[in-house]
Amino acid sequence: MELKEIKEGSLVGIETTEGAYRGILMPRSELADKGHLVIKLDNGYNIGIEKSKITQIELIEKKREKEEIELKKAVSDPGKVNVSILATGGTIASKVDYVTGGVHSAFSADELISAVPELQGIANISGKQVFNKFSENVNPGDWVKIARAVYDEVKNGACGVVVTHGTDTMGYTSAALSFMLKTPAPVILTGAQRSSDRGSSDAAMDLICAAQFAAKADFAGVFVVMHGEPSDSYCLIHPGTRVRKLHSSRRDAFKTVNDKPLGKADVNGNIEYLKDSNSYRFFIEKNKKDRLELDTKLEEKAALIKYFPGLNPEMISYLVNAGYKGIVLEGTGLGHVNENLFKSIKQAIDSGVTVAMTSQTIFGRVNMRVYATGRNLLNAGVIPCEDMLPETALVKLMWVLGHTNKAEKAREMMLTNYAGEITKRTTVE
Repeated sequence: MELKEIKEGSLVGIETTEGAYRGILMPRSELADKGHLVIKLDNGYNIGIEKSKITQIELIEKKREKEEIELKKAVSDPGKVNVSILATGGTIASKVDYVTGGVHSAFSADELISAVPELQGIANISGKQVFNKFSENVNPGDWVKIARAVYDEVKNGACGVVVTHGTDTMGYTSAALSFMLKTPAPVILTGAQRSSDRGSSDAAMDLICAAQFAAKADFAGVFVVMHGEPSDSYCLIHPGTRVRKLHSSRRDAFKTVNDKPLGKADVNGNIEYLKDSNSYRFFIEKNKKDRLELDTKLEEKAALIKYFPGLNPEMISYLVNAGYKGIVLEGTGLGHVNENLFKSIKQAIDSGVTVAMTSQTIFGRVNMRVYATGRNLLNAGVIPCEDMLPETALVKLMWVLGHTNKAEKAREMMLTNYAGEITKRTTVE
């Protein structure tokens, strides 16, 4: 079927053998089959219609470039603190254009205020675009770009910085910023599990709670602020090195692993801290201007390998031959892998590759002294990563190897707690 006069983004009426539909004609995915048309209905949801069932298509309204939106002007208030919002992608600060069916990201202060007007009452908001990527496309070089952008905002007087980010790899980015930055202003990553065209979207609330914490936090560091439960009562404040996305779609997908969240924040500006003051020792008093530091040295040739039954030793040898400088193993239980990997692991370490061990159980910690297999790996030089998350251990290893190529120094740094990534003991709580 040829739609010669009807362009994507046009409003159409479609008659089929099963009923009539009205919506915006959407672009066809490059990998989609050619037997369907996709339209966005008035309620914001997309449906696919089999072409073989279509009897008539009517053009209701031609495509317009974009919806005309009157932007609300951001007004500076000397009585409010300055909060910068840095956009890196995702749909958290975006507005659906129901003319074209697309989602337009909000980057400027005026666009942010227009998309989420509640921000105006919290702080003087500035908005900038660092880049615009799906989080699965974010790479270590992008972590450096974000860190430098945050550094510049704090240096220029921001009391807090909010980084909007896709949720799937947010934990990697938050860990990277935790090692790269010492900051007197809180740096908060936030995102959205559900896009802003859905009635159940968490986008606005997550952004508002992140901005509230950025403006009112008692201490500074790197954090993740996301929904704390399925409803809209509060968001949780997670330390940047201990947070993981544990559900693919729930709004409360993010959890602090092997520790408590640091606190709660709500849209009304209420901040509740959940731990004793000693627990915040890896963060610093807010707005100490002499503590701003940026350290973006990274060795990107490090890999994370999840152990599975049948893992071939050649995978480790391949990484060594490819010039990788570090490997994090995500082992079973207390930190184990099959004995047939021992030889390749030892050869990797002897050739100068730093090898560290985490656990794929998520909760709990590595203890490689309990069983002989673990003790053999320790004797070979494998570094036990205590209760670090595997993704945090990978990011930390990149950062460590960016500072040293000496095995003993790398071991010392991996076992040093820089940003709350290691706890002395893991409790039931």
